[in-house]
Formats: sequence, structure tokens, C-alpha cells
Amino acid sequence: MEFTQWLALLAICALGAMSPGPSLAVVVSSTLAQGRSGGLQAALAHGLGVALYGLLTVAGLAILITQSPPLFTGLQIGGALYLVYLGGKSLWQAIAARGPRRAAEQRKGAASQGFLVAFLNPKLAVFMLALFSQFLQPDFGLPEKALMVATVGMTDALWYCLVVMTVSHRRFTTTLQRGSRVIDGVLGVILVLLAITVMANAVSIGRG
Repeated sequence: MEFTQWLALLAICALGAMSPGPSLAVVVSSTLAQGRSGGLQAALAHGLGVALYGLLTVAGLAILITQSPPLFTGLQIGGALYLVYLGGKSLWQAIAARGPRRAAEQRKGAASQGFLVAFLNPKLAVFMLALFSQFLQPDFGLPEKALMVATVGMTDALWYCLVVMTVSHRRFTTTLQRGSRVIDGVLGVILVLLAITVMANAVSIGRG
């Protein structure tokens, strides 16, 4: 792969990572609930989930996901249900007081939340197919394919790590902690609304 091609791939990956959505809400929520450590766990795990879809794409398995409506719809519904769970959890945190036990439980789930919100998003398969089809060549060997997978995963992880470092900066920490219940409530509502949108889209595709 030529360097200019790689730069183009990197730019598209960065723009994709920066687009707002449930992933951003989950990473920010993990950061507010658990601090920088929890946020970084969620960010790195999310990058791993994105890299996994990149690996599935170069292996050809992503085509199966996008060309199998039942599988695609099933993943969408699973993702929507998971967003409902995360949204409900965030709303509960807005109501209940944060205690040491709650914080410890949240720390255990940061990485899994970051990974699952990526893995249960079949639209990533569509994005990877559209993206890699522009760059993947028939004569590409393992090094070129590994570079592409690493680029999408690391770009995503680094972007969300930057988000975590910004949100957890001490200039913002005090203000965010004071309004943590309001923020948890807003994030919870956003996640539930996103889940409803995803579910409605999955049902419409299933009927179609």
C-alpha cells in the first residue's frame, strides 16, 4: 500500500470515529462514572471491536453479515437491547447515589461496554466493506491487510482516548462531577432514544 493511500485510509477512519453516536455516549459515560481509567478501558476495547470488524472484512466474513438479512437484523436488535440496558443503567445512576460498591461494579464493566457497543453494531460491517473496497487490492498480502486492520482499530481507539483525556481533565472534572446526575440522565435518555431508532430501523428492514 502506498503512503498516500494509507493517509487517505487514515483520514476516512478518523472522520468515521469522530462521528457522534452511541459509542461516544458510552465512552463519555464510562469516563464520568469511573474516571480516566475506566474511560480508557472503554476506548481501547471499542477500538478492539472496530478492529475485529476490520479483520472480518479482510477475511470475507463481513459479506455474510451484510448479505444475510436475518443475521444483520438480529445483530441490530441485539445492539438496540444493549443500548436500552446501558441507557437504563445510566438513568438509574442519575437517580441513585454513587457508592464505592457501585463504582467497583462499573469499573469491571467498562471494557465490555466499550467492546459490545462496537461489536453489536452491524453497520460497522457495512462501513468496513465500503471503506476497504476502495483500498484492498487482490495482490495484497498479510502485511497490507494487517496494516489496514490496525489502522481502523488504532485510529478509533486513539480518538476515543483523546475524548477521555479531555473529559477527565482536571479543569472539567469538578464541574462534571457536580452535574454528574444530570449528565447521566441526559446520556441515559440519548442511549434509549438511539436504541428505539435502531430497533425501528431493524424492524422496517425485517419487514422489507
